[in-house]
Amino acid sequence: MESIKKYIAEFIGTSVLVTLGCGTAMLVGCNSQMGSGYILTALAFGLTIVGMAYCIGNISGCHINPAVSLGVLISGGMSVKDFICYVIAQILGAFAGSGFLALVFKKGVVTDMTGGMGTNGLNGVNGNFIAGILVEVVLTFIFVLTILGVTSKKANHGSFVGLIIGFTLTLVHILGIGLTGTSVNPARSIGPAVMNALVNHNSIPLQQLWVFIVAPLAGAAIAAFCYKFLESAKEEKKEAPAEAEEAAE
Repeated sequence: MESIKKYIAEFIGTSVLVTLGCGTAMLVGCNSQMGSGYILTALAFGLTIVGMAYCIGNISGCHINPAVSLGVLISGGMSVKDFICYVIAQILGAFAGSGFLALVFKKGVVTDMTGGMGTNGLNGVNGNFIAGILVEVVLTFIFVLTILGVTSKKANHGSFVGLIIGFTLTLVHILGIGLTGTSVNPARSIGPAVMNALVNHNSIPLQQLWVFIVAPLAGAAIAAFCYKFLESAKEEKKEAPAEAEEAAE
């Protein structure tokens, strides 16, 4: 039952993230030339993470992102079974959030300022796949490395963990929105891309979707291995003085 509760929490969290993050982008637009919409969208994603961290963090850890779950898996923080179930719950949550937005915008005859349900794309890098991959790998690396650092058992950030993670996501969005729309989260990309193809009959984001699945997962894996290396190096330094003291005795 405890595992089921964790999966439900991940479903809810991801649904809320897509609803508020992509929904804000759809409502106000996020053209880099417009300024306010750009910043509002970045804040919507970041502040949603803050809220969800304090809401479901004690239940599931508030990953709400397959890339984060992969980083935690590689770091030894969860089982393969939980990882698979987390990812399924996150993707279903993204579908739920996107479906809700599609229904509201269609029934309310509301203009989608992004033109594609807040999907990620490569327009900001002129369609260049390599540039898009580099952006997503680096931004996800920064985001996941931060998460692993502040949630480490050896860290002592107390009640500020949710704020640190949320503002880090805001920061990577400020850079990434104008380039790729900022994914750093495969589930967040999958839900809107599929729903956009169904509702708007636009398959371009779906064709580019692989970038926003592969790159974030690669960035997360690099971050996890990097953090494990850095943490192990720190442990070796601590052990060395202790061994020297024992030898002196």
